[in-house]
Amino acid sequence: MIGGRFIGAMLALLLPAMAWAEARGPQTGLPLPRYVTMKAQEGYARRGPARDQKIDWVFVRRGMPLRITGEWGHWRRVEDRDGMGGWMHHSLLSGRRAVLVDVDELALRRRPDAAAPVTARLARGVVARLGDCADGWCALELDAAKGWAPTAALWGVAVDEVRAD
Repeated sequence: MIGGRFIGAMLALLLPAMAWAEARGPQTGLPLPRYVTMKAQEGYARRGPARDQKIDWVFVRRGMPLRITGEWGHWRRVEDRDGMGGWMHHSLLSGRRAVLVDVDELALRRRPDAAAPVTARLARGVVARLGDCADGWCALELDAAKGWAPTAALWGVAVDEVRAD
């Protein structure tokens, strides 16, 4: 029989190592959580991963960034910036990335530098296409407006995320 102290010691050794392991979706093998966008103009977020489940939320903005927090078959558990959401069929989602401006006014810069000239100003809630990200800055594009913004002012990208679009 294994004593309680032995089990406690083993857990103390294993739990920190498990915390370093990145969670992966059981269906796709992709990281969880991760960001995606709405492919459809309208998408139902359901209480459970099936078409007969009650609709809790309706997303009505193509290109809106969402965070996937779970997977079950062809269904993805998603949430928006405010934590609202539910289970959506994967066909309604796209791997293309976009971000939501999460500050009252965001100055896009010509370069990833707070002293660089401003190319445009975006209001809270504006959705922009996401480009490259590094060192706390991301390239954004919205219609004719292009520029760099600090990741801390955006929802839909991790603060320390590095990506080459």
